[in-house]
Amino acid sequence: MRRPTMTDVAREVGVTAKTVSRVLNDEGPVAMETRERVMAAVRKLGYQPNLMARNMRVGARDATLGLVIPELGNPFFGTVAGGVESVVRARGLTLIVGSSEESAALEQSLIATFLARRVSALIIVPAAAGEHRHLRAERMAGLPIVFLDRPAVGLTADCVVSANREGSRAGVAHLIAHGHRRIGFVGDLPATLYTRRERFQGYRDALDAAGLPFDRSLVENGHDQEAAARATARLLALAEPPTALFAGNNLASTGAVVALSRAGRKDVALVGFDDLPLAEALDPPLTAVAQDAAAVGAAAAALVLSRLDGDRSKARRMTVPTRLIIRGSGELLPQ
Repeated sequence: MRRPTMTDVAREVGVTAKTVSRVLNDEGPVAMETRERVMAAVRKLGYQPNLMARNMRVGARDATLGLVIPELGNPFFGTVAGGVESVVRARGLTLIVGSSEESAALEQSLIATFLARRVSALIIVPAAAGEHRHLRAERMAGLPIVFLDRPAVGLTADCVVSANREGSRAGVAHLIAHGHRRIGFVGDLPATLYTRRERFQGYRDALDAAGLPFDRSLVENGHDQEAAARATARLLALAEPPTALFAGNNLASTGAVVALSRAGRKDVALVGFDDLPLAEALDPPLTAVAQDAAAVGAAAAALVLSRLDGDRSKARRMTVPTRLIIRGSGELLPQ
């Protein structure tokens, strides 16, 4: 089967090949609408512009690695990027970072742009509802692709994840061990994304292990800080409110802390998944299930380098452990 060419892309869009080249190489002014149509045609036809995979030499001065993350403002992903860079910099690779803003379409556009720029490898944190069959050709051609924090969907590839389920289970079990029986969950719902699903399942695992019933009224959606604060306030207003809370991510933890402070409540135990920079300064200090974001990034980068060095073994998954940091908020006893 003939591989699609730049001319095929130009014909599909109804523009010149020069215009397609400008879009793919980010050279010269091109209208945003035209740019989007060109990238859509690239994905539709499976065009692979300037794919480097076969002959890229590790350590070449112009070698680059593309990293796609969902949120630039989330401290976790900033630390992940630092972990990646700390490893690849020593090998002469330059890290290029782009944010998908949790959009599957934007993720694909970023990936196409990175491929057009002849990156030597890709590290991808999949966006919510992302799908990765479109990378099969690159994967078969030898391009190192590592998925980070969340596995690929529709593609067998290397991935590095945290022990999300185990960490959540340990955090909730810690609350149960301190006498709590009504434990609220504040986090990302519906739990469709891998990390959200794993953490929510860890919450349920701990309840099951302790013989406690699952109560849907104790579960509230709250991904960002304000949504989590509102979710926490709703839980506190229940006729039978929870005596403890488990927050499913760092922003949910922050929102829970804010809501408890607004309500003047220091009697509700709290364990958060993901540590916070000022956790020790809170009153009480926050007990947290901490991910090692830098280690997750470094492990993904090490996988990339091993592939660039010729490792052709089967795709593998690496799981980086979490740890429970006990500080005070998770040790409050039920009133």
